[in-house]
Amino acid sequence: MSPRWTPNPDVRTGRHVVHHLHVHLVFVTKYRRGVLTNDLLARCEEIMREVCTDFEAELSEFNGEDDHVHLLVHYPPKVQLSKLVNSLKGVSARLLRKEFDAHVRRYLWGGHFWSGSYYAGSVGGAPLTVVRQYIEQQKQPA
Repeated sequence: MSPRWTPNPDVRTGRHVVHHLHVHLVFVTKYRRGVLTNDLLARCEEIMREVCTDFEAELSEFNGEDDHVHLLVHYPPKVQLSKLVNSLKGVSARLLRKEFDAHVRRYLWGGHFWSGSYYAGSVGGAPLTVVRQYIEQQKQPA
């Protein structure tokens, strides 16, 4: 006999919450300099996975080019997104500069690695129009 309902592995539960939060993040190198080699990208992914783990989040996807990276992060609602971003950027910048110092200094100066800004977009679930329609239909007149 098969179960009638199979739980979605992406839906997580906490003590008082059920959540399914994903964010697409994009970080750009300072001055859009093409500093990120394949080795730097691989190490950057390792660092960012560790930071996410510290926040009880999961780095679901990671990729990038020479001047930017894309992250898909599954995170719990107790995580303040701006703090996660600051930690991801700060820890990765510090360690990448330390570990790839000679290479990084050819492209970047002044102690910077990432641009001060970033992109964050909510991801997953139904399209906004479907959610809006669902909410509107919750209390229909009898």
